[in-house]
Amino acid sequence: MILPKVRDPRFITVRRGGTLTDPDHQLLAMWAADCAEHVLHLFESVQPSDLRPRQAIAQVRAWARGEIRMSESRAAGGHAMAAARVLSGAPRHAAFAAGQAAVVAHVAAHELGAAAYAIKAVQAAAPADEAEGAGRIECRWQREQLPDAIRELVLDDQRLRNEICWSVFD
Repeated sequence: MILPKVRDPRFITVRRGGTLTDPDHQLLAMWAADCAEHVLHLFESVQPSDLRPRQAIAQVRAWARGEIRMSESRAAGGHAMAAARVLSGAPRHAAFAAGQAAVVAHVAAHELGAAAYAIKAVQAAAPADEAEGAGRIECRWQREQLPDAIRELVLDDQRLRNEICWSVFD
């Protein structure tokens, strides 16, 4: 479970009673897509003919550009997560990262799911004695990709939800 029991209004769009603007929602989606795409090779190395995670990332980017409806991106996210369910380890986490990224179009707070699963993928791919360090490097890379407009929002969200995200943001 990567979502809190009580939704943070900062991740609810203005039109739904929260404070999240459409441009910031789109930035969250693009950042989540970047996080997922960074580890996608871990999935594709074992499932090269399964395009569902790659398509999910493409769909959320298309949503953020206003080219498709939210429901199309959300559906692609479900397909990517279905691809994950039959796997284990790094490939599974990488596919879940793609699925989480795609559903940011529907629920912005899934942005941390994409990032957390990407970190878990890198950790799972690393030798056991290097997993923690690999996760820290991935987390640092993700933070370097954050646009200034959403940086503090995401960093605060990582602090608040770190425990329910397997403590990968420490």
